[in-house]
Amino acid sequence: MNTRTTKVVEEVMAASLAGDTERFLALMAPDVVVEWPYRPEGVPGELRGKRAFAAFLAGSGGVIEFHEYADVELHQTLDPEVVIVEYVARGTVKATGRPFEQRPVAVLRVRDGQVVSYRDYINPLPLMEALRP
Repeated sequence: MNTRTTKVVEEVMAASLAGDTERFLALMAPDVVVEWPYRPEGVPGELRGKRAFAAFLAGSGGVIEFHEYADVELHQTLDPEVVIVEYVARGTVKATGRPFEQRPVAVLRVRDGQVVSYRDYINPLPLMEALRP
């Protein structure tokens, strides 16, 4: 596995868990493409560019306060730029105080030390349930 690619992905995960949006966005390329193939209503399927991603993050207000990323597994691919990450995300939905648990799979492409593609496969049902009044 490409150590530099893995290190960048680990930094992305750490910044995300810490809620450090500035550090998280610094790891994204200016032309990053972020995708959520499966998502709850109101979440765009794709964002193009760091500015669009930053605006989305600022507008979402950090819906979930994450407490833990557990069982993190990084998977090597034949492409040295690509890492697949599986993990369990646990936290609390800020609006409802309900616990939240999700098992995402993310596919990240890293080039020149920055994420150029971030495809986040989430199950929207746990989030929709946790947000329900």
